[in-house]
Amino acid sequence: MFGTKSAVLVIASIAVAVRLIAINQPFIDRWSWRQSDVAAIARNYSENGFHFARPQIDWAGNAAGYVGTEFPILPFVAALLYKCFGVHEWIGRIQGVIFFTAALPFFFLLVRGLFGVTIGIWATFFYSFAPLSVVASRAFMPDMPSLSLAIVGLYFYLRWLQRGRASALLTAGLCTSIAVLIKLPTAVIGAPLLYLTWQRFGWRLWRQPEVWIFAAFALVPPAIWYWHAQEMAARYYPFHFFGGGGVRVMDLAWYWKIVRQTVGSSLTPVLCLAAAAGAFLTPRGKYARVFQWWCAAMVLFIVVVGWGNRHQWYQLPLVPIAAVFGGIACRFATRRLAGYQRAPLVFSSVVVLLFGGWSLASVRPFYESSAAGLRDLGLELKKITPRDALIIAADDGDPTVFYYAERKGWHFLGDGVY
Repeated sequence: MFGTKSAVLVIASIAVAVRLIAINQPFIDRWSWRQSDVAAIARNYSENGFHFARPQIDWAGNAAGYVGTEFPILPFVAALLYKCFGVHEWIGRIQGVIFFTAALPFFFLLVRGLFGVTIGIWATFFYSFAPLSVVASRAFMPDMPSLSLAIVGLYFYLRWLQRGRASALLTAGLCTSIAVLIKLPTAVIGAPLLYLTWQRFGWRLWRQPEVWIFAAFALVPPAIWYWHAQEMAARYYPFHFFGGGGVRVMDLAWYWKIVRQTVGSSLTPVLCLAAAAGAFLTPRGKYARVFQWWCAAMVLFIVVVGWGNRHQWYQLPLVPIAAVFGGIACRFATRRLAGYQRAPLVFSSVVVLLFGGWSLASVRPFYESSAAGLRDLGLELKKITPRDALIIAADDGDPTVFYYAERKGWHFLGDGVY
């Protein structure tokens, strides 16, 4: 048991250290526009009053700029911290690292409980160092916090099914509710939850009051919030709802691009090959197909929300799924090689080195500056314009210039000012 704890602790320690590299990097990387919007909401809370239910962006000109967003607890907490430490990028970025770190033990325990220690360690390793996991967990965005809460919720829901403790059900409902509140697509976690419930109760699930209580606890608060967010988007200029318009089925070339992106930079070919094999090698067990259900739901989500999945972070839940399948494949391989001296160790070392090297190569481009010019422009505008000046920026919709200028204004796009 000491060896298992040590392995998980080493993986977690290195994973956290990797994510702290350049933690105070300006929001000028590939995902600059999404992070700049979240950061602007945080600063507007700090400067304009902590009106939680009215998040504001910077690109609505002289209007208030209220928008419909996910439950804005992350920028709200950042705004509170700004009052103590000042405005710094690390305050926003560190939130994802904290959520990832807090959920990692629960991910290991979930996988270990279903498939054993070896698969649990392999899955934790793959989940910790997959490129998309590294990048998303150091971004000032709700995706990794939401996924982390969903994983914790899944773990405690399974605990409730196995042991019947009300505290586990309450924790599962709370985590799932917050996960969906801060990122609506995380509702896809309902597929594996439904599978677990079916495996436990069958058709009797409809007669289980605890299941209905959990569903109400998990879904009613998000329903109330997103109704409010839609009302905000409909009432106030620029009439924007974050993530709106993403439900659109695209052509095959579009989905092939997502596949190539997932294999090439989100997961790495090493993990994808292992996951493809592991998906068909899943050990038998009452709840063993839970990740197949999650995977099927994610594939359906990517197809139906084709346009929305132009953003790579929407595929983030594929990382824990692939990590588990990859772990299953690696355990299968090491068991087959057990009869050969040192073969399992050699195999494991090769996988670790190949995956680690490929992941490093895939992560590096995400750190490169793609919006440095917009930041430089914003900082210059901050110097030369009055505090109440309005600006028009030809920025392809990236609000980075507004954030670093600390000015309001409009985007100047190809089809007009917005």
